[in-house]
Amino acid sequence: MNNHDVEGKIKRQRTKDNLISDFSTSIDERVDRYLEIGHQWIIGNHHFATASSECINVYRDGHFIAAVMMSHSINEGIIAFVTERVKLPKHKSDGNAKSIEELINELEQQKTISKTCADASRGIYGSYRNDIHHMNPKVGSIDFCSLARENLKRLATIEREIFGADIMPDGKLRPHNPLYWDLNVDGTVSAFLRLE
Repeated sequence: MNNHDVEGKIKRQRTKDNLISDFSTSIDERVDRYLEIGHQWIIGNHHFATASSECINVYRDGHFIAAVMMSHSINEGIIAFVTERVKLPKHKSDGNAKSIEELINELEQQKTISKTCADASRGIYGSYRNDIHHMNPKVGSIDFCSLARENLKRLATIEREIFGADIMPDGKLRPHNPLYWDLNVDGTVSAFLRLE
């Protein structure tokens, strides 16, 4: 075994030991963060489902800036998804695209989403989105831990409204809003479970 192999093995073991130590000392904080947001336990298996689940884990593990950035994207993805499902035009009469905020307001006005859901979505959209995505100097003064917590709670509110579901006595899933679920020919749905 040469020096390079030995250095590699030492580096690997040191990295492993550091990760185990980090995990062991932060396990209670991670559990608390995971539980405090009250995420929706199941959502439709759509293009944003994996990102939404990863966002929960990113927040749980203490990566707050990444969690905030992901919450912005997921929020916008869900609003675009709902807009498509209800066939709301995405463009104004002049041909310009409607902003996410305009879509949220329209969805609320049409009673497609509740005021609570719209407020949660606007809260995420208004949470320094442009400053964070463009890394403007403002990011130096943002409390990302608190912002990530609030945005993940808001995202949970949105997902509960859009993807809320009950388990029936026969074990079948009954979505509150079937329009947002892709029903298979046999009556089942493709779902993304988050039951940790």
